[in-house]
Amino acid sequence: MARGMNHVFLIGVLAREAELRYTPSGTAVFEATIAGEDHIIGSDGQPRKLPWYHRVSILGKPAEWQAERNLKAGDAVMVEGSVEYSQWDAPEGGKRSMVRVKAQRMEQLGYSPELIQDAGGGVRMSGGMNEVILIGNVTRDPELRYTPAGDAVLGLGLAVNETWNDRQGQKQEKTHWIDVTLWRDLAERMKDLRKGDPVLVQGRLTNEAWTDRDGNKRNTTKVEASRVEALARGTTTQGSTPTRSAAPAPARQPVAAGASRSSSPAPTRPTPTHSGGLDIDQGLDDHFPPDEDLPF
Repeated sequence: MARGMNHVFLIGVLAREAELRYTPSGTAVFEATIAGEDHIIGSDGQPRKLPWYHRVSILGKPAEWQAERNLKAGDAVMVEGSVEYSQWDAPEGGKRSMVRVKAQRMEQLGYSPELIQDAGGGVRMSGGMNEVILIGNVTRDPELRYTPAGDAVLGLGLAVNETWNDRQGQKQEKTHWIDVTLWRDLAERMKDLRKGDPVLVQGRLTNEAWTDRDGNKRNTTKVEASRVEALARGTTTQGSTPTRSAAPAPARQPVAAGASRSSSPAPTRPTPTHSGGLDIDQGLDDHFPPDEDLPF
């Protein structure tokens, strides 16, 4: 498998007060929701403002240091981190999983940006930065589909590998399972990707929400790709020679529910709604159980 790359950069504001908690083993966990808007030009040439809300976590001593800074809702910050996939056993039975941002760095900005009040009592930044860069392997053969409006859409399941040394110096490995959505020209250009192909993906994190069969609200975080580079198979070092590539995709407008369902190694879910309609009251309570023990 390709050597993973996993970088996230966010500039936004704290949507509400951050929280510091401890796991049963004593690990400090600092959790905040960073909020902003992506300002894009849709395929119809009209400007669009797409709100986003991303849960960010800091672990260990840095979590305590961050809590001591006493950041408040509305404070503008820059976050550097990675996309984190986690899975656990739900109290009601079955498996639950989520994708959020694990921060290695959070810095307060030196100015006060324009804030937008939302329906849930929180705030978000007007504008900001929302960028993710991944290198991983395609988990299954993707299927090119078309929306009722005729827009091409391609869903990729991406496996991004992470390795690190634990406190005892032992090498540890983890795979992050990330859903990626490609649109229009980009989707059609990359339709020949196959399971196992290593790819580089550049794009933005998006929120999606849906109601499950039991009537419970669920949410997920995906990557909407603006650029995809197919890397040579068998290459595990930097400097890969691309075998196929696609130029950045044009910005798009939100589409009807059901148009952006993508491939994923997770169980099949009902079709979600697009993040263009997401507000702060959707998805912010769907997080780890309070006793979840988080590794470094």
